[in-house]
Amino acid sequence: MMKQRQELDRAALGSAGELAINGPLADRVDALYGRLGVRGRVVLAQLPLTITVCLVVAAAAAFSPASLASDMFRMALLAHTAIFAACLAVPWGRLPAGASAAIPVLDCIAVGFTREAGGPAFNVLSLLLVFPVIWLSVRRRRYMLFLAILGVVLSTVLPTAVAVSAQAPGAMIRTIFLPLVMSAIAVTAYAVAGIVFRQRERLLLSEHELAQTLAENVRRQRLLDAVLAAVGIGVWVVDAEGRTVLTNKAMQADPALAALTEAAGHGGLFLADRSSPVPPDLSPVSRAISGSTFSDELYWTGDPEDPARQRAYSVGAHGIPSSQGKDGRSVLTFVDVTRLISALAAKDNFVATVSHELRTPLTSILGYLELVLDEPGHEEIQAELLVVHRNAHHLLGLVNDLIAVASERVELSLEDTDLAKLVTEVVDSTIPKAAMNGLELELDVEQPLPARVDPARIRQVLGNLLSNAIKYSKEGGRITVLARRNGQTLVCSITDTGVGMSAEEQEQAFTKFFRSARSRETAIPGAGLGLPVSKTIIEAHGGSISLASTQGTGTTATFIIPCAED
Repeated sequence: MMKQRQELDRAALGSAGELAINGPLADRVDALYGRLGVRGRVVLAQLPLTITVCLVVAAAAAFSPASLASDMFRMALLAHTAIFAACLAVPWGRLPAGASAAIPVLDCIAVGFTREAGGPAFNVLSLLLVFPVIWLSVRRRRYMLFLAILGVVLSTVLPTAVAVSAQAPGAMIRTIFLPLVMSAIAVTAYAVAGIVFRQRERLLLSEHELAQTLAENVRRQRLLDAVLAAVGIGVWVVDAEGRTVLTNKAMQADPALAALTEAAGHGGLFLADRSSPVPPDLSPVSRAISGSTFSDELYWTGDPEDPARQRAYSVGAHGIPSSQGKDGRSVLTFVDVTRLISALAAKDNFVATVSHELRTPLTSILGYLELVLDEPGHEEIQAELLVVHRNAHHLLGLVNDLIAVASERVELSLEDTDLAKLVTEVVDSTIPKAAMNGLELELDVEQPLPARVDPARIRQVLGNLLSNAIKYSKEGGRITVLARRNGQTLVCSITDTGVGMSAEEQEQAFTKFFRSARSRETAIPGAGLGLPVSKTIIEAHGGSISLASTQGTGTTATFIIPCAED
């Protein structure tokens, strides 16, 4: 188990550990008491009274030697001795349960005779009845409580009946009040023993449940440790101050990530451009401890001067609030995506290379077609040549789109343009196609809308968005094109009443070559490049593009570009 994990476990299980320390002490006492056996337990219960009687004899020998000369006193002492000997000699384990209750009853009688034989000076020996009374009462059996009361009564009645000459004026009072007092003590001891026993049962039950909980925690701990050690992604847990709580094996084995933990996540990271250092307040750790939750954020490590040795990581963060809602921890995950980024770059390079190689012969084909179309004498195949020309031109546009999305940049020829006029021209040219599909095309444009843009590229964006709106709208639907000025920006939106998109499809809409399941099922034509190309063009103008869609209701595509300076 990792060192940080052990520290966390000790902190989390500290209070439970204190309870576990106290539990074994009671268990050891119970084990010792159990090893004594039935005979040992009987002797142990008898010892307090026997020792006290021995002390009484010693005191009598020192301060009242005459009392030892009494035959009744000697007989009483002999009875105590015989009772203790019976505790030692009788095989109590072979007798029925509860047979040992005879010992405290006999103790009561022996105490009564001892007190009676000693005369008025020894009346205080009545207090010795507490030992057998408590012994019987704490057994938590009602018949034992009855035996305790019976033993007290016999301790007063039998000596008085035997030693008739010893009766004194206060004998009857003692005969009545002593059993009453001892009975109260017996009932109290019985009740207290019941309370203590029930409390002990609850404590034992709680201790058992705690032991089960601890065992389950240990099992889960081991499972978590095994998972953390097995996963191939770096896992880093930090507290509310950004200090490391634990890291897994993958995090420790990666030199770049290990260095990151030593720097508390505030150094050695670069943004997606691979050269701009991440500001301290925007580092993954800072964002995580501030309460942010994120995933798939791209960061780079390594020297920007040596790109070949840089590593790319997809980073995510999730909070773990404490039970009190404060001092929470955060989990950061680091996935090495260097190979994936390299593979994507290689794919884009391949697409760009192939596209460039395709564009050259396509341009040549179009050039020769235009020459053939311009020459007379080909009227009989004029229609066929126009079809070839149109498809070759479409193929060239597709190749240009591939180059644009592969490079993620386009070359712009900026000029001062009225976006309102541009939108109107594109909409006018699209009306026949919309009408063929049974769609109504509505235009609402604010005049004028000055912008510095590449007109051809903006026409391409408008054409792509209108083409999508037409393709995904049912007959009888409506397409609305709006263009407005909003402060220093120009906003253009195209809304259709088509099939719409799900939330998952909207997330993937600007991904290269992505096509929705509906478009594949209904065989709607397209290569999945219209939206990615439009995004590249709009962002090259310093703007942004977005989608808002509801499945079954329609979609609104909106792009925003800067307004031309006045």
